[in-house]
Amino acid sequence: MDLFQTLVLALVQGLTEFLPISSAAHLILVPELTDWEDQGLTFDVATHIGSLVAVIIYFRHELRRMTVEWVGSLRGRGLTPDAKLAWAVGFGTIPAGLAGLLFHDIISTHLRSAQVIAMATIGFAVLLLFADVTGKRTRDEHTITWKDVVVIGVAQALALIPGTSRSGITITAALLMGFTRQAAARYSFLLSIPIIALAGGYETMSLVREPEESVQWGLILLGVLVSGVSAYLCIHYFLKLLARFSMLPFVIYRLLLGAFLLFFFW
Repeated sequence: MDLFQTLVLALVQGLTEFLPISSAAHLILVPELTDWEDQGLTFDVATHIGSLVAVIIYFRHELRRMTVEWVGSLRGRGLTPDAKLAWAVGFGTIPAGLAGLLFHDIISTHLRSAQVIAMATIGFAVLLLFADVTGKRTRDEHTITWKDVVVIGVAQALALIPGTSRSGITITAALLMGFTRQAAARYSFLLSIPIIALAGGYETMSLVREPEESVQWGLILLGVLVSGVSAYLCIHYFLKLLARFSMLPFVIYRLLLGAFLLFFFW
């Protein structure tokens, strides 16, 4: 892997991790479209670490409050909105974690194809549009209920299908439950922290069991930096964009991408 490939893939990972357009799909498609060799598990782990650090830094104040209030709830001080949100993030991760353990090998073997990505990209684009148009958009993330946690958590498990988009499907589910666009995105981003950490840990264990023969540490560190910075900027400007616009631009992008994939790979 050379410098240009590192920059492109790290930038793609950072920008698409939190947009509703599927980072996994783009990381699968870029090498196919450019005829590049697979970037390797080490690089995948590194870029996920960059994205994880970015979202933790961006939401550091919220995470601090949530942690303090969560500890307080364990000590019997009651369930404050921030404590409830912390519990919601924890329990909301369980469906995707279980699905990942049970179906990871099946998905990685049988579903990592351009055709599956195309159909998922188009299908979930239509669902996102429906949720954006019909959702009441009257609630913020601190009004979350256990019903919301279950619905959004199960939806996140569907993101194991390449082309679905973890952020896209969780935002879709939150919109259907009546969240505002910004609240849906914020909860989706908070929900990404444990799931990215779990996925990165799983990939790291695979890397330890079957280490890659040669690791270009300079390029790996560059990948972490580029993915982290681009992910941070993506979160910041995406939330600002949602204050003024709907999800329609992302729906259109997904539909065009899906149509291109069907034409190019079918």
